[in-house]
Amino acid sequence: MRRDDRDEPFDDLFREIERMMNEMMNGADVDFDSSSAVDSGFGMDTHVDIHETDDEIRVVADLPGVEKDNIDLECDGKTLTISASSDHRQYDERVSLPQRVNEHSASATYNNGVLEVVFESAERSSGISLE
Repeated sequence: MRRDDRDEPFDDLFREIERMMNEMMNGADVDFDSSSAVDSGFGMDTHVDIHETDDEIRVVADLPGVEKDNIDLECDGKTLTISASSDHRQYDERVSLPQRVNEHSASATYNNGVLEVVFESAERSSGISLE
């Protein structure tokens, strides 16, 4: 008995998706037969939440498996850079803050794989009077 193509309306779609995935992976320099994809964090995004109030910006990031001593934080007032490493993963995240912050007011805590960084909002620009 001959199969009717109309019986499987998604066959063409699945073939096209498979073709595109194969094309994409053939150009990638990733060896999926080893653990290198996991070690480098390939395909994993760091979960980061930003909470904003009138007075402060609170950044919460999940960094499971990282020791406190292996976390480096930098801020230029507009971007928070989180660098951290564990035995299985390297984290390098640049978090754009929703408003300028006073980076010198920052406080950070790390507990059970959760990093929390709190900044005071920077003073708003003041008006300039013309003489």
